Amino acid sequence: MKRVTALIAAALALSGCGLQPLYGGGEGGTIRSTLSEIEVAPIAGQNGWLVANALRDRLIQNKGTAARYRLEVKLDDRITGLGVRRDDAITRERRTLRARYQLIDLSNGEVLLDQTAGSDAGIDVVGSEYATIAAEQSALERLSGIVADQIVSRLALYARRAPTAP
Repeated sequence: MKRVTALIAAALALSGCGLQPLYGGGEGGTIRSTLSEIEVAPIAGQNGWLVANALRDRLIQNKGTAARYRLEVKLDDRITGLGVRRDDAITRERRTLRARYQLIDLSNGEVLLDQTAGSDAGIDVVGSEYATIAAEQSALERLSGIVADQIVSRLALYARRAPTAP
């Protein structure tokens, strides 16, 4: 009986905490409509291609409608050697992908949002150069998705918190 009472009390407490779904409002919601009006500017390099595609996959695209906003992203991709053996061979690397992004209103050129996102991954350096290169590439692909997720989440939060509907 105590367990049931505790569950009911917890359910009531959670319902009153003010949490709301981010994408509430369905297809006509503010966040969904704002995300559908963002175009992703081209990003230089292979890492830029991966991040731009990941962003386009995550943004809700309305085909045939003109974009109101442009997302510009600049990337910093680094690989740093960490573990070193006695013979000066590197045994561990860290790949870091950082993105500085700006949401720009195309009607007046105003920067609405200027933030950074980033993540890193550890890579074991093995005796096979091919395996190490494959691991570095795999890490870049994972990091591109993580950074794109961070950017889209922050764009959605901005759309929700904007004083006036963008």
